[in-house]
Amino acid sequence: MQNKSILITFILIFITGIFAFGQKNLVAEADGKYELGQYYSASQLYLKAYPKVENKLEKNRILYRVGLCYYYMGDARKALSYFNRVIRAQYPDPEVFWYTGLVNMTLTNYEDALANFEQYKQLVPNDTIVDIKIESCKLSKAWMDNPTLYEVISERKLNSKNQDFAPAWADKKYRSIIFTTNRDGVVGKGVDEGTGLPFTDFFIAEKDKKGNWSAPVTADDQGVLNTQHNEGVGCFNSKFNTFYFTKCKVEKKKILGCSIYTTMKRGRTWSEPILIPFTTDSSATVGHPTISNDETMIIFSSNMPGGMGGRDLWMATKTKKNQDFGQPVNLGSVINTAGNELFPTLRYVNNKVYLYFSSDGHPGMGGLDLYRSEYIDGQWTAPENLRYPLNSSQDDFHIIFLDDPTTLRTEGVREMGFFSSNRNLSSMDDIYSFKLPPIYFSISGIVYDDSTKLPIPGAAVRVEGSDGNIYIDTTDTKGYYMFDKTQIFENNTYQIYVSKEGYFNEKGIETTVGLDRSKDLVHDFYLAPIPKKPIVLPDILYDFDDWQLKPQYQDSLNGLVEILKDNPKIVIELGSHTDSRGSLEYNDSLSYKRAKAVVDYLISKGIEPDRLIPKGFGERVPRVLESDKTVIIKGKEYTFPKGTVLTEEYINSLKTEDEREAAHQLNRRTTFQIIREDYVPSGEQNKPVQIEIIKDVNK
Repeated sequence: MQNKSILITFILIFITGIFAFGQKNLVAEADGKYELGQYYSASQLYLKAYPKVENKLEKNRILYRVGLCYYYMGDARKALSYFNRVIRAQYPDPEVFWYTGLVNMTLTNYEDALANFEQYKQLVPNDTIVDIKIESCKLSKAWMDNPTLYEVISERKLNSKNQDFAPAWADKKYRSIIFTTNRDGVVGKGVDEGTGLPFTDFFIAEKDKKGNWSAPVTADDQGVLNTQHNEGVGCFNSKFNTFYFTKCKVEKKKILGCSIYTTMKRGRTWSEPILIPFTTDSSATVGHPTISNDETMIIFSSNMPGGMGGRDLWMATKTKKNQDFGQPVNLGSVINTAGNELFPTLRYVNNKVYLYFSSDGHPGMGGLDLYRSEYIDGQWTAPENLRYPLNSSQDDFHIIFLDDPTTLRTEGVREMGFFSSNRNLSSMDDIYSFKLPPIYFSISGIVYDDSTKLPIPGAAVRVEGSDGNIYIDTTDTKGYYMFDKTQIFENNTYQIYVSKEGYFNEKGIETTVGLDRSKDLVHDFYLAPIPKKPIVLPDILYDFDDWQLKPQYQDSLNGLVEILKDNPKIVIELGSHTDSRGSLEYNDSLSYKRAKAVVDYLISKGIEPDRLIPKGFGERVPRVLESDKTVIIKGKEYTFPKGTVLTEEYINSLKTEDEREAAHQLNRRTTFQIIREDYVPSGEQNKPVQIEIIKDVNK
């Protein structure tokens, strides 16, 4: 019996040892798969090992790794369930809050995501990248509440139950696309250990005459382009005879990375692909090429050494098409982040160059978002998020545009194209089309009499657009004018000029620049009637016995310059007046000099000389105040009431010398009066101006 007990004990110990060894082997194997990026295989091994692990901390580490596997495979719901279990178990790694925040964003749980990121920030205060995610949570809700005008449609005829993504134009007429898929019919056998899905190949679909897509078929049935490895994410050159694409080779227990290849297309056949060797590191990922129109520049995504974080965008160039590309250059911190920048697309439109790409490092809505940067003066501008609905809380990536003007006119849209997204929460990528409908503008308003506030019929309204177009309308019996959507366009600024006989002209400005919604712009005008009496120019006052224009009074003349330029048909009479001190002859001479100073200034500002009729009145026309006037002399105010006639007798009756000086100053003035509205330029630019001294004001 004793020997039997010893034997049983030995057997139990042996079995327990084997069990523990097997458990450790499963976890170690799962860890190895995880490090190789084979997340599907790793998740299955972790789940198999989990029930056999007794250590609480290790069990939580395994659950955390399972959550990460589902996160990297794009299954946000499953990832969140495992992350929440780990958080409830108080797993000590603060990064669990980071990843929980990311999947909550993906599921549009922005409030929960914000709480996750703020918790992470408390635990890791020096990691400033979390501030971008906190900002993203706040921006995302605002973007969803105020969507752009893009219309997004899932292309059901192109999509399958598996992954379909990264479309590229396949012909010059934009009637076919080539895209990446792992649907039934791919060459590779089995499943990718990283995704748990079939390997990817290229398929092609074509549009018929009615604009309907054909059923997608393999782009290569000869095993040249499509192989047992993962092929995908490519683009044609501008001639559509050379195809640049990504190939990710697969080998068990090795990290082989991805590379960019080129192949020539002749009909339905492909030449043997040629590797473009951007790095000697076989484990580095190099892919997602986009090529310039002249094929001398390529931009791609890679995690090669020297980057900013995860995968960055890099650029390589060559001086001639038949040369090899030079050493890749990182696009820098304006474009790249500590996250991932992927799926670049170059777009050439209206003499501008744009770079579209996807990123999870810039402020966004969750997962990968689409961004745009413009190439200006040798630099890429700060990326602009394309916002909702092109972006969603899921992965949105690889956008292409159809910029053919004829097609855009036929479709009645401003922009159209395709992009990829897994926004249906199935973790499967699909192809979506988008259109940007036109926006319409108009400018209208009512022209009023500024004195009576009544509408003015028959006023001429002229708009001049920054695009060079000019349109003219006349107000109706209710003073109404309008320029409709056939005359007013987006991204233009319009100068509006209004004129009517007997009124000063008016002008205004309206712009559609920066407007992303249709809008009826309203601009009313109030025209001031041209007065019959002379108008005293404000603040054109002179020192005693002086005719020089002081700099501070030139501003008042600038107002007259503006009136004359805005009303090019009016001719004015300029009247120069002195006070009553001095002889008539002296004051006439002084009046002449003051009139000449004003005329010379107006001519220097571009006013035609023959529109100016200057007259010197000397002291002969005392001023009649049309409103209360106040003059400050030696710091003291002197006010003269409306209706006062500043005759010599009145001024001499004033009590103090300073008060009399204030009255004399009001008499020293320049006036203007409109005498004609039919001026036609004579072409004589240097015609001398004759200044008339008026000695008999009653004539």
